[in-house]
Amino acid sequence: MDPVTVEIIRNAVISAADDMNATLMRSAYTPIIYECGDCVVALLDDEHQVLGQSAGLPIFLGNLESCTRATEERFGREVWQPGDVWILNDSYLGGTHLNDVTIFGPVFTGEELVGFTATRAHWIDVGSKDPGGSMDSVNIFQEGLRMGPQKLVEGGEEVKAVIDTIATNVRFPYPTTGDMNAMIATIRMGQTRLAELVDRFGTARLRAARDEIFRQTEELEREVVRAIPDGVYTAEGVLDNDGIDLDTTVAVRLRITVSGDRLEFDITESADQTVGPINCGAAQAVSACRVGYKLLVSPDVPGNGGSFRPLSVRVREGSVFGALPPAACQWYFSHLGLLIDLVAKALAPVLPDRVAAASHGDSMIVMFAGVDPRNTRPYVSLEATLGGWGAWEGSDGQDALINNVNGSLKDIPVEVLESRFPLRVREYGIRPDSGGAGQWRGGNGVVREYEALADCTVSLWFERSLTPAWGLFDGRDATPPEVIVNPGREDERRLLKCNGLALRAGDVVRCATGGGGGFGPVERRERAAVAADLRDGHITPEVARASYGSPAG
Repeated sequence: MDPVTVEIIRNAVISAADDMNATLMRSAYTPIIYECGDCVVALLDDEHQVLGQSAGLPIFLGNLESCTRATEERFGREVWQPGDVWILNDSYLGGTHLNDVTIFGPVFTGEELVGFTATRAHWIDVGSKDPGGSMDSVNIFQEGLRMGPQKLVEGGEEVKAVIDTIATNVRFPYPTTGDMNAMIATIRMGQTRLAELVDRFGTARLRAARDEIFRQTEELEREVVRAIPDGVYTAEGVLDNDGIDLDTTVAVRLRITVSGDRLEFDITESADQTVGPINCGAAQAVSACRVGYKLLVSPDVPGNGGSFRPLSVRVREGSVFGALPPAACQWYFSHLGLLIDLVAKALAPVLPDRVAAASHGDSMIVMFAGVDPRNTRPYVSLEATLGGWGAWEGSDGQDALINNVNGSLKDIPVEVLESRFPLRVREYGIRPDSGGAGQWRGGNGVVREYEALADCTVSLWFERSLTPAWGLFDGRDATPPEVIVNPGREDERRLLKCNGLALRAGDVVRCATGGGGGFGPVERRERAAVAADLRDGHITPEVARASYGSPAG
C-alpha cells in the first residue's frame, strides 16, 4: 500500500480508540473512572490483534484480546453475532481482579465479522465480602461476583436476567449499572468508528494497511532487540508479604535471555501462589512483561498487533503469576510493578542509556467506606497514591507520579473527594528526601493526609518497604513508604496494610509514599543542582549535608 494511506489508517484507528475512551469517561458515574481514569479501550481486528488502543493503564497493554480469544475458544467462532455485547471479569481469564470488568463486542459489516471493540474499567464494588474490595481475602469467592464470558446484550436487546443478577449482587447498583451502560455506549462508539473505516477503505485495504503497520512495528522492535548483546540477565526482589502472612516475603525472580532478535522473559522461579490476594492470572503477567519490555524497546511506537513479536514469556501455573482457582487476586498488581522495575534492573548493564532506577512501584491504595451523614447513603472512596520515579542518565526522576503499572491513572482531586465523601484532605504535597541520592536524584513521593469527618473504616494496601526503589550505577535507594494513623496521639498506629480498620470522626490517616532510586554516584552531582533542590524543598539541609556535603562543596 502507499505510505500515505497506511498513515491515515494508522492514526484513524488510534483516534477511534480515543473517541471510545472519551465516551467512557464522559458517561461514567463513578470517580474511579471519570476522574481517575481507571479504564482502557481498544479496537481489535477479526483475529483478536490490537489495531488501536487508547491511553490508559499500561498493565492492560495487549490484554483485552485475551478476553475475546477466551470467549471464542470456549464457545466457537460462530458465537459472534451482530448486535451482541459480552461481559467478563474472571481473574483467571482476564488476569486482574474481579473489579476490573471487561465489556466487548463483535463488529460486523453486513454478514462479515471485521473486528471487535473492547473496554475494561474498574467497578467500585462487585459484591466482595467488604465494600469495594478486601485486603485480607484468601480465595476468589470472597472477592465478589465472578463472571465468565456471557452476553450482556443479545441482538441489540439487553439480557435483563444477567443485568439483574449484577445489580442484585453489588452494593451500589445505580452507579454500577450506570458505568456498565457507559461501557456499552463505548462499545457502540467503537463499532461505529470501525465500521466507518471499513466503509471508507474497504476490508481488503484495511487489512493490507494493518499488515504493513504490524510489519513496521515488528521490524522496529527487532532492530532494537538485535542491538542488545546476547546473554542471560537476571534480577530479583521481594514483596513485604501477601497481606495474610505478614512475616513472610514473596519472591519475584526474572531471567531474561537475549538471542539475536528475540527476548525470553522467564518468571517461573517466582513464588508459589499465596494465600493472600496478590496473585494474578497468566494473561496479566504477560502484560506486565510487555510493559517492562515496551519501556526499553521502541517506547515511542504505539502498541499494536505487531508489537511484542520478538518477546516470549514463560509463566508457571500455580505461581503468583499463574494463579489457579480459587487463589485470591484482589491486589494483583504489587508483584507486577516489581516485575516491571526488575526488567530495567536486569538489562541495566547492557542498556545503561535506556534504563531508569526503580520507581516507588506500587499503587499504594487508600480506601474509605462508611455512611455519609449528609445524605445517609453508603459510600466507598478508593484511590491510588502517587510516588517518585527513578532517575536515569541525564535527568532526575519525576516527583509525584502514579506507578508504572497504572500509567495515566490519576488520584481523586481534593475538591471532588471532599464534596462527594465525608473526608477532609489536611495536607497534600511532596515528601522531601524520599528520592534516592545520586548524580541524578530520584523523584520524591508525596504526603497525603486525610481526616475522617464521620465514623468510617479505612483499608490500606501499601507495599515495597523491604524492596524500596533501588538506585542504579551507585545511585542510592529511595525511602520506603509509611502510613501513620493518628500521628502524635496516644493511639498512634503505624501500618502498611489493613482491612476495614475502624475510624471515629476526627481520626487522621497520614500516608507517605516512597521515592524513586538515584542514578550515578552522589559525588558527581553538580553543586548547583543540590542548591536548587534545597531551594525548592526537594531535600532538607540535613540530607544535603549527609548525602552531598554542603551545596557549596
